[in-house]
Amino acid sequence: QGNDVGTQYRSVIFYHDEQQKSIAEQSMAETEASDLWPDPIVTEIAPLPIFYEGEEYHQNYFVENPYQPYCIFVINPKVQKFRKSFRDKLRGEK
Repeated sequence: QGNDVGTQYRSVIFYHDEQQKSIAEQSMAETEASDLWPDPIVTEIAPLPIFYEGEEYHQNYFVENPYQPYCIFVINPKVQKFRKSFRDKLRGEK
């Protein structure tokens, strides 16, 4: 997470209805049981609140700003690790 700390940077899965909530809970339980990561998953599952879209300059930040130090040193290593771990589940990647 880099230097970004606080509730505004936490991971959360928002759901619209009970079916989505159930799917999220099941997925999280399966991932937790897989022992893929040594630490527990701390992602929150919560009902979708009123959502305000970020300003245009925040959209697709990583794609639009690949040479920003934050993207190079914080985001890119995490994206690469994710792609390596889930290569078989990603569309268009082998």
